[in-house]
Amino acid sequence: DVQLQASGGGLVQAGGSLRLSCAASGFTFDDYTIGWFRQAPGKEREGVSCISSSVGISVYADSVKGRITISRDNAKNTVYLQMNNLKPEDTAVYYCAADTYLNGPLCALWDHYESWGQGTLVTVSS
Repeated sequence: DVQLQASGGGLVQAGGSLRLSCAASGFTFDDYTIGWFRQAPGKEREGVSCISSSVGISVYADSVKGRITISRDNAKNTVYLQMNNLKPEDTAVYYCAADTYLNGPLCALWDHYESWGQGTLVTVSS
């Protein structure tokens, strides 16, 4: 079974940084595209960033461009989301998800991810 576990959330002041991790198991990690999503209270879930399985193409939502970097370590079956210059509007539960078919820039087809992990809460205080 595909298992994904997001971690690294916490409370941080505006302007601060956090690094989220998405640890994967139960599947051939190299073959999967990984996406990060978030859902703020009272809002719909939105795609934040994704990194494809091959050639490591990454995509970022406009709301986080320049502040967030996604990377993957296939040897550790882990994808990271480095978040800098955090803003109160970044407060949300962050989730990671995996898919085998959304390769390259198609990783930004946010509605098509097949496997989901539990989230980690990020709270940014002003």
